[in-house]
Amino acid sequence: MLLRRLLILLIALLAVACRAEVPQSAAMSESAQQAVSSTTNDALNDAYQRKLSNVWLEGEGAVKKLLPDDNKGSRHQKFLVGIGNGKTLLFAHNIDLAPRIGDLKVGDTVTFRGEYVYNPKGGVVHWTHRDPRGELQGGWIKHNGRTYE
Repeated sequence: MLLRRLLILLIALLAVACRAEVPQSAAMSESAQQAVSSTTNDALNDAYQRKLSNVWLEGEGAVKKLLPDDNKGSRHQKFLVGIGNGKTLLFAHNIDLAPRIGDLKVGDTVTFRGEYVYNPKGGVVHWTHRDPRGELQGGWIKHNGRTYE
């Protein structure tokens, strides 16, 4: 009986220890909506290396290319942002929920907060706006002294 209790205790301790070692992406199923923030691109680079998706990040980069708007469903302003190390992020900025960044040009610097989704080219950032339901903190893009959210 004592041996059985010790075995159960050992299994419970191992489960707790293993849970602590689970990568953040796997441990975040319900809390994936919670912010994982950084004021540098270190968190973005880490998310890319670990192939994480659905994590909230902050970062900064230079606009590399302006793309045509996506007008299917909710309208999105699309552009590419370089974040260093040869990585590029595709931004899908919902212009039905947030103002368009009207004076955006190639070479401009943007600072942002949004939900990151991994892809081999660098990733996609979306949710760069307020949550219309008020359930999430939401995201934003800062450009030329103005915040678009």
